[in-house]
Order: sequence, then structure tokens, then C-alpha cells
Amino acid sequence: MTSSTALLKMPRVLSLAQLDDQDLSPSRLLWRQQWLLIKLPTIASRRRPMQSVPALQNRQWFEACLARSPVKGIRADMSLGEETIRSWAMACRRTHKRIFVCLPSGTRLPKSRSPLAWGFKRLADWLIAASLLVVLSPLFLMLAVLVRWDSPGPIFFRQWRIGYRGELFQILKFRTMQADAEQIHHQVMGKQSGIHKLKNDPRITRVGRWLRKYSLDELPQLLNVLRGEMSLVGPRPWALYDAMRIEPALQGRLNALPGITGAWQVTERSNNCNLSAVSQLDLDYLKRWTVLRDFQLLLMTVPKVFSGLGAY
Repeated sequence: MTSSTALLKMPRVLSLAQLDDQDLSPSRLLWRQQWLLIKLPTIASRRRPMQSVPALQNRQWFEACLARSPVKGIRADMSLGEETIRSWAMACRRTHKRIFVCLPSGTRLPKSRSPLAWGFKRLADWLIAASLLVVLSPLFLMLAVLVRWDSPGPIFFRQWRIGYRGELFQILKFRTMQADAEQIHHQVMGKQSGIHKLKNDPRITRVGRWLRKYSLDELPQLLNVLRGEMSLVGPRPWALYDAMRIEPALQGRLNALPGITGAWQVTERSNNCNLSAVSQLDLDYLKRWTVLRDFQLLLMTVPKVFSGLGAY
């Protein structure tokens, strides 16, 4: 059987024991209208012997199958956990497939309420982001040199975030931490219940602390705006380790298009790291959204950035 047809001929429900170079929790794969749904095994399925699919224990083989298959994208259940979803996201990135996390519906988004105003907002996002990238290109070069000079590692930091309608994307930032920061993230954060931010995080570099104070590390997110993954103004783009801990009643807020700045960044910033409070603030923003409100938040962002208050 060739790799181009192998994925098509897999059973409709499969067991996944290993996808990447690490052991993952068993999960079930289900086909639905050219979408691949990934869920944890049900109690009934756990009682049955797990089906053996040797091909899925080889990442390169599986990705070759996924790349050649007619699968449009993948939908992953949030209960799979951070590491499993991240592994699937990396496989999708390498095979140019889209991946979404399954989220509760019901939150009415601005696009559906005011499509014309939303279209204007998106056009403004693209024009402003493109203009700023041109104007700020000398600053980008200077900051890139500082990051490379300060500590070993890549200039840019990429991290999986939850975007519009639950689609995962990689946010871009100037690197402000040591190169292995993601590997020791949970060790540093411990059992912190709120947003995973520490004022005196030992992983932050000297230049990184300065970049964070004035939000200069977030400038590369203008590229995310050009790609359509973010807006200039919108709710906070949640990392997987934070999104997993948002209570189910507030998870609908994750459907929104995230922004570089927004209500939390302007009014609360790092002074309020309560997950529920920040999510509720974002929901209130979505309910009251207008183009004028976005413009006001943009203007309020400028003094916040120059003051450096509440940022770390």
C-alpha cells in the first residue's frame, strides 16, 4: 500500500499511541466530511483492545500520508491536553493542513453582527500593519541584532496560540527568554493558577526584560496581522497552557480573532492575571465591539507602551 492511499484506507476509528518523538495519550481518530476529529478514547473504547496501526508510530510516514490525503484539516478535542495538541499542530504545520481545537459555540462574534464594519476593520488592519512594517524596519533590524548579541538562540520566538474559531497559529515575537524556555515552562510556573506570567521569571534575558517593558517584543505580530491570524485590536491570544485552564462557560471567547492590543492590555495588563476575569473582560469587549471602540483602544495603547507600567 502506498503512502498516498494509506491514510484513505485507515479504519474510520483508529487508536493513536504515538505521533511524534514522544509518548502521547491514546486517542481516537474519526472521519467527518474530510475532517479528521481527534478525541480521547471513551470508556467503552478503553475496554476494547486498542487497534494496532504500526504506521502511526512513525512520524515521517504518518505526515507523508497526511500530506497526500484529501483531509482538509484536523479538529482536536481540548481534553487531549497541551502536549498532544501541540504535536498534532506541528504535524499539520509540516504538511500544510489546518488545525482547530473544538470550542463551544454560542458567543456571537462582531463579524456576524456587523459584517460591513468588520470588513472595514480588517482592511484597516492590513493597511496599518503593512505601513508599520515598512516604517519600523530599521527598528526591527536593531532589535534583531540586540537579541542575537544578548543570548544564544533564535531571534524570533514562535508559540502555538488559539485564533479565530479555534484555529491554531504560531505567534511571532522577538525572543525575550533563554532558548530552552518552553521546555522548562511548567517547571518554572509550578501550580500557578492564573495566567502563566511571572514578574521575576528567571528565564528572561537582559535585553528581553527591556523589550517586554515597552512591548517591543510584540512588534513581529504585525506579520501575524498581515497573514490574517490576528488583528491590531482584539482579545488576548491565549497560549495552549492558559487556554486549557479556562472554565468551560468562558471558552466560547476563544472563538474570537485575537489582537496585538485590547481591553486587557490597556486597562489591566499584568496587574490582573486571573484567567476568568480576563476572559470575562474579553467577552464584554466582544459584546460591545465597534470600530470606534477599537480606535480608542489603539490610542490608549500608545501611552501604556511608552510608560512601561504593568508589563513584564
